[in-house]
Amino acid sequence: MATDDVDGSSADTRTAIMEATFRALSKHGYNDLRMRDIGEEFEMSRTLIHYHYDGRHDLISALLEYVIEQYEGSVELDEGTDPVAELDVRIDQCLFGPEFDNDFGHWERMTVYHELFSQAQHNERHREVFNRHYETIRGSIEQVIERGIEEGVFRDVNVTDTAQLVTDLIHAARARRISLGHEDAPEQARRGIDEFVVSALLNPDYVLPSAMGRSQ
Repeated sequence: MATDDVDGSSADTRTAIMEATFRALSKHGYNDLRMRDIGEEFEMSRTLIHYHYDGRHDLISALLEYVIEQYEGSVELDEGTDPVAELDVRIDQCLFGPEFDNDFGHWERMTVYHELFSQAQHNERHREVFNRHYETIRGSIEQVIERGIEEGVFRDVNVTDTAQLVTDLIHAARARRISLGHEDAPEQARRGIDEFVVSALLNPDYVLPSAMGRSQ
């Protein structure tokens, strides 16, 4: 089982192991990945990997949690952000990702993420993690839509179905870019969400602030 250390050095070690796992998965793929492949990407002693994690499956599950933390913890909103702007930010975060301070960026991480997603049907623990992540994404969009309805910004719609549709569009667009090489898939999905979902959500009596614009 993964250790749960909280001091700075342990957090740094965990990050280093996770980043090494990302690189190894990117090079070797899930099916061919071995612990020693991760060790070759790890700049510290390989014994630290075995100290913190009980084998490959434990490490991959920890990696999924790490990915989720990176994306869920990096949404920054100013106080008083209106529902339309918040919905924009959350959709863009899922489609285009946060910025990373190394050369292993959003799409490299999403490629690994989606490969692991394809394995979820065979691994109950991974499936549980993905389900939690999916529910969190959908839940954050539901909360924004609910707030927008309460504030009169959005029409009274089926919140769960609308949030599920947006979540599915995001996932499908990422998968199409990764699996089929359709580079414009995320931008296409973003335009479609704006034109057919967000525009339909808006209360006709609501006036979009003049300073607001799409970030993509």
